[in-house]
Amino acid sequence: MKRLRVVLAVLVAVFVFAAGSGIWLAIAFLHATVQVSEIGTEFEILPGESFGKISRELAARGIIDRPQLLRVYARVTGKANAVQAGDYRIMPGTTPVDLLEQFTRGDVQLYSLTIIEGWSHRDLLKALRDHPMIAATMTDADWPALLAELDASTMHPEGLFLPETYRFPKNTNDRTILKQAYTLLQQTLEAEWRARAPDLPISDPYEALILASIIEKETARPDERERIAGVFVRRLENRMRLQTDPTVIYGIGPAFDGNLTRQDLETDTPYNTYTRNGLPPTPIALPGRAAIHAALHPADGNELYFVATGLGDGSHRFSSSKAEHDAAVAEYLSRLRQRRLQGN
Repeated sequence: MKRLRVVLAVLVAVFVFAAGSGIWLAIAFLHATVQVSEIGTEFEILPGESFGKISRELAARGIIDRPQLLRVYARVTGKANAVQAGDYRIMPGTTPVDLLEQFTRGDVQLYSLTIIEGWSHRDLLKALRDHPMIAATMTDADWPALLAELDASTMHPEGLFLPETYRFPKNTNDRTILKQAYTLLQQTLEAEWRARAPDLPISDPYEALILASIIEKETARPDERERIAGVFVRRLENRMRLQTDPTVIYGIGPAFDGNLTRQDLETDTPYNTYTRNGLPPTPIALPGRAAIHAALHPADGNELYFVATGLGDGSHRFSSSKAEHDAAVAEYLSRLRQRRLQGN
């Protein structure tokens, strides 16, 4: 009997030791960092993939070394069936516990697309098509349906999407990004419209957007946006034609070869502000926040003209009279001829 008690005691001790060792091993594994590169490792979980397969793939790639312990932990905590599909980046310092939390939160890797100020809607559509992480579905023929879905007041897409950097998970639909950019544009335009300067010759936010798009195409210099806006506002107030080249170019469309001729300026289109009064019928580009702000907060002054200086810095010379403007144009043309003679 005594011998039996000794054997039982030994067996219990061995069991306790083994259990304790197993628990210690599991705890050590769960809180040790996984093996990934210094910049992290991409790991994709496909829709419907079992956690058993996920843990085996993690082990096969050398990220963890005890997939069975991770499976047990996931089942005990009830998280094995809560893992979300997606494209993840596992960063250095991550533990298996952190990893499981990341998978269940759906904390996927995000990619980005920057919509550039001054792009056309064609440029935007091309950027969406070319992005490898965006599911491209849109064609030119799909704009009216998308705008109808957005309850837009116009069926022309130009200018309706705010230039910003947008972040999204892999295989995000292009319509999702466009809807986000449209909503952000509407919010920005509405806020700027509420805070607009008084007595502007602009009847509604859409006209402000049109003017902002012209400003966007005329200059990229922050110090000139409000001055250019002031010129256009005063010309509208004085019933002068805007006479801005970017609108003419937009009216020519994709056929424009980069050389704006006198014949182009004299050929009437809905966008030719040399032949027509007022604003063109739609925006001519995607204006950014700064251009929208400038359109609704023009600089005071009496300047009615501006022309490029030709100095290579994107600057313009502003004038209050036609005589001053003609002199500035002559100076610009002279500088342009000189640069051509020098081969620049």
